[in-house]
Amino acid sequence: MPLHRVEALGEPQDRTGKTFSGRTNGPISSPLTDTERRMSIPQNPAPVNLVGLSREEIAALLRDMGEKPFRAKQLWHWVYHRGETDFSAMTTLGTPLRAKLAETCVVARPHVVREQRSEDGTRKWLLRFPDGNEAETVYIPEDDRGALCVSSQVGCTLTCRFCHTGTQLLVRNLTAHEIVGQFMAARDAYGEWPSPTDESRQLSNIVLMGMGEPLYNYDNVAKAIGILLDNEGIAVSRRRITLSTSGVVPMIRRCGAELGVNLAVSLHAARDEIRDEIMPINRKYPLAELMAACREYPGASNARRITFEYVMLKGVNDSEADARALIKLVEGVPCKFNLIPFNPWPGSGFECPPIRHIERFANILFEAGYTAPIRMPRGRDILAACGQLRSDSLRERASLHKARLAAGVADDHAPAAAPLADTPGAVA
Repeated sequence: MPLHRVEALGEPQDRTGKTFSGRTNGPISSPLTDTERRMSIPQNPAPVNLVGLSREEIAALLRDMGEKPFRAKQLWHWVYHRGETDFSAMTTLGTPLRAKLAETCVVARPHVVREQRSEDGTRKWLLRFPDGNEAETVYIPEDDRGALCVSSQVGCTLTCRFCHTGTQLLVRNLTAHEIVGQFMAARDAYGEWPSPTDESRQLSNIVLMGMGEPLYNYDNVAKAIGILLDNEGIAVSRRRITLSTSGVVPMIRRCGAELGVNLAVSLHAARDEIRDEIMPINRKYPLAELMAACREYPGASNARRITFEYVMLKGVNDSEADARALIKLVEGVPCKFNLIPFNPWPGSGFECPPIRHIERFANILFEAGYTAPIRMPRGRDILAACGQLRSDSLRERASLHKARLAAGVADDHAPAAAPLADTPGAVA
């Protein structure tokens, strides 16, 4: 049974800020050398992190402890519905079980390295995982709700030219406990435990639009979504979860059939020659194949439309001809558009068109019968807007690599590139 274990590196935390690390036995006096002594000391395994475990995994864990099946439901309630991190407070569990859990398990979130707050209410967290890698998570407030933008990978394999995340390349996939942990850390920040109702919660929606391509980490994303949906736990409604893809065509149908969440597609161009240049994935899955997959997406209808995300790039994809080509392209797809003014970042090489150009573009789509709101930038002042996410650990590593090269010093820790994955979850 795969269990997620917490390592000392990165200092994962509970919601009170308490850190956890593996435990070892005390020092042993002996005439052995230091090396022999280290090899001879038995090491206790690191505690199991319950965050990210499925119902089946929690049941198996408790079964191995000799506990009855109903205890799994109780523990699930404490971890995912109440967000409790202190086993002694889990009063429906027997005292002996609480003691065993405290000895062998933790309920740990990612370590919050930094929180930033925008003047518009957007909040961004830089989260560190046990291996030292980092990802960013963003809360975007609306008038009557709020969406948490969750990352699925450290870095990204797709290298879209207008996206800041794509400049740091892929490091690895996030695990289910790291994906779920992002949401639980945000709930900690807003004090939304036990799980509130839709009417009262600030964290009402989840959008898998952060760092990474979710469909190249399908298994972990699917497991995390299953945990987030569970009505006896975190209990986010299926209609309030949106998965965004850059167009991994073979996985789109599977996503609809197995997960049933809302689909958003990062489109950004209506012609292959433009999309090839700004989104290299288009060379693998061109627009005709992408549109066919969207037309066949299970559950798509006028009541449940696919969202096409379209970043407006001055002189690249913002002409009236581009708008008309877009209308022709999506014919037969129940869809709507989000027009996103380009959010600048250092060294991007792109500009945002004047607002009047974007409005004219939107009007052409509207007159053709499509909803096409202009999504006003949120969190630009803290680099939390669409296309601006990038973890500090990779940013600092890249800067150090450049400095070492400039000084003529060999660098054994250069940021590694990952190729375009051929299968979901493939990592170099």
